[in-house]
Amino acid sequence: MDPALNPFDYFTLPFGEWSEASLNWVVGHSRSTLIAAKAPVQSFLELVQGGLEAIPPTIGILGAAIIGWLLSGWRLAMTGFVCLTLIGLMGAWEAAMTTLSIVFAAVTLCVIIGLPIGVLAARSDAFFRILRPVLDLMQTIPSFVYLVPVVMLFGIGDTPGVIVTVFFAIIPLIRLTNLGIREVREDLVEAARAFGAGPTRVLFSVQIPLARPTILAGLNQTVLLSLSMAVVASMISVAGLGRIVLEGIGRLDFGSATVGGIGIVLTAITVDRYVQALGAARRRDKVGA
Repeated sequence: MDPALNPFDYFTLPFGEWSEASLNWVVGHSRSTLIAAKAPVQSFLELVQGGLEAIPPTIGILGAAIIGWLLSGWRLAMTGFVCLTLIGLMGAWEAAMTTLSIVFAAVTLCVIIGLPIGVLAARSDAFFRILRPVLDLMQTIPSFVYLVPVVMLFGIGDTPGVIVTVFFAIIPLIRLTNLGIREVREDLVEAARAFGAGPTRVLFSVQIPLARPTILAGLNQTVLLSLSMAVVASMISVAGLGRIVLEGIGRLDFGSATVGGIGIVLTAITVDRYVQALGAARRRDKVGA
């Protein structure tokens, strides 16, 4: 074929080789830093996982039902009771607790990292202009693509699974924290400043409380994305319900894959309902105060 019609048969750029060389350079020059960054995540995950797995299933189910009753009433209590009981009856209790521990650790890290970034983006237009294309890029990258650099940098296992989940799920929390604070009415902010409130007082007493519904919506999306990524991360030897699904597909074991899939659905329903109820309860407390 004429080179003018298809020049890509004769000229290409070695993006694959450049990417591999860049990653190898980062790994070679940052090994000690990567190990130091991985250690606290691993310790926190082991703490959460040990705590959840130490709870007997009966106590866990009753405790979830009681928390659901306190948050929203008997409907949420029944939802948590039924979903967790079904997970136990399917024989997926331990796998579900492992998945929940990974999600809890990842969401906690997302809040610790994402909230300050979202606040800074809301208070600095220059920073948001730099951050926005980064967030756009991270949000358009398929979830499987995140696995490659994380495996190269941190290896395989539950801890790299938490790290890759944080990278994938943190974006909605940053975006909606920024959006919620920016949507706070300017006259309320000016009124607080007129009464002598400094920037920190305005942030914590006016902007964050008024932006709380939007921030909690971002948190809810982060939780659900963490659940979805915890399943995808089973491809890098992350334990939990995702591994049951992956092993079932690999062995063409429809029963095992069904148990894992239904367990993931029930876990997602439970977590989503409880996070929404937590946000609604906080709004009611604010109104009552």
